[in-house]
Amino acid sequence: MPLLPFLTAMLVGVLPVPASPRTAPTFNGSVYAIAHRGDTVYVGGAFTAATDGGRTYQRSRLAAFDARTGRLLDWAPSADGTVRALAATPESVYAAGDFHEVDGEDRDALARLHPSSGAVGSFSHDLSGTAYSLAAGNDRLYLGGSFTAVDGERRRNLAAFDLRTGRLDPRWRPVTDDTVHTLATAGSKLYLGGGFHVVNGVKGTLRLAAVNGVSGAVDPVFRPRVPAEVRAVAIDTSGVQVATAGVGGRAISYAHTGALRWQRVFDGDAAAIATGGGITYVGGHFDAICRTERNGVKGGCVDGSTPRFKLAALTATGTLTGWAPRANGVIGVRVLTVHRGTVAAGGDFTMIDGRDRRRFAA
Repeated sequence: MPLLPFLTAMLVGVLPVPASPRTAPTFNGSVYAIAHRGDTVYVGGAFTAATDGGRTYQRSRLAAFDARTGRLLDWAPSADGTVRALAATPESVYAAGDFHEVDGEDRDALARLHPSSGAVGSFSHDLSGTAYSLAAGNDRLYLGGSFTAVDGERRRNLAAFDLRTGRLDPRWRPVTDDTVHTLATAGSKLYLGGGFHVVNGVKGTLRLAAVNGVSGAVDPVFRPRVPAEVRAVAIDTSGVQVATAGVGGRAISYAHTGALRWQRVFDGDAAAIATGGGITYVGGHFDAICRTERNGVKGGCVDGSTPRFKLAALTATGTLTGWAPRANGVIGVRVLTVHRGTVAAGGDFTMIDGRDRRRFAA
C-alpha cells in the first residue's frame, strides 16, 4: 500500500484487506452469489464448469471450495438455471434463482441443500415471479425479488420461511410496489433495497427501508433519501451502506436513523458492497471514483477522478484508501463479501491485476 493511504488508514484505526489475490477456483460463467459457512465458500451463478489446479470440473451453477487452501470441494449439486442468491446457516445452504430443477428434483426458484453432501432437502415452494435475494435471521429465511405469490398465497416481492419447518410464514407479510434486489439482517431488523417506491404503503421508504424481522412492520425511524436504485446493502456498527445504480453509481452510508453520513460517486454503477474492519468495499461497473459528488449526464466525473477499476475501498468516513486491485471487463463485479479477513468478489471479470481470475477472486 502507498505510504500516504497507509498512514491515513492508521490514523482512523483500520487497514483494508491486502489486495494480493489469493488462490481460488475460477469459473466459465458469471458468478452472482457468494456465501460462507466456516471455512467453506459457496458460489452460485451461471457457470457450468470450475477450474482448479489446472483441471476443469463440471459444476452446474453451484460450487464450493475450502477457504484455507483454495481447493475445489466435491460439493456439486446441479441447477438447471442461474443461481442468483445464496444463504448459509449451520444446517443448510439455501439457493434462489432462475432454476426449476436441482439434481433432477423439481425446485421452483428455491432449494435447500446439505452443506457437506449437497443433497437436495425437502424445502420446496412455488414462486410466481423471480427470486433475487436471500437472507437468514430471526429463525427465518427471507426472500426478495419480483414476484406476486408463493405457494398460491399473495406475497408482493417479499416472503419469509420458518428455518425449522421450511413452511411459508403466514404472518410475515410486508409488501413493496416493485422489485427487491437485496436483503440484509441486523438483529431483529431486515433491511431491503431495490427499485420500489413504497413499503407497506408507508411514505419515506423509497428504494431502501427497514422492517421488523418478526412482524414485518416498517421501522418508524429509518427514513433515508436514496437518489437511485439500490443494488446491494451492507450493515455494520457505524450504519447502513448501500451501492446504487443510476447515472454514475454511488456508495452511500446512512446512520441507523437514516441520516446521511457520506457518499462517493463513481463513473459507473455500483453493484456490490461489503464491510469489514471499519472498511467499506465497493464493486461494480466503474473505472474511476469521482473527486467530488458532481457527475455529468452520462455519469462521467466533472471535477476529476481517481482510477479504480471495478473495485474500491473506503474508510468509515468515506475516504478512499489505497486498496486498488484492477478487475477487467464491462460488467465487472456483481457480488462482494468480507469473511475472516478476506474479500471475495464475483462477477464477469476474467483478470485481477493481470492475473487469471475468471469470474471469482479472493
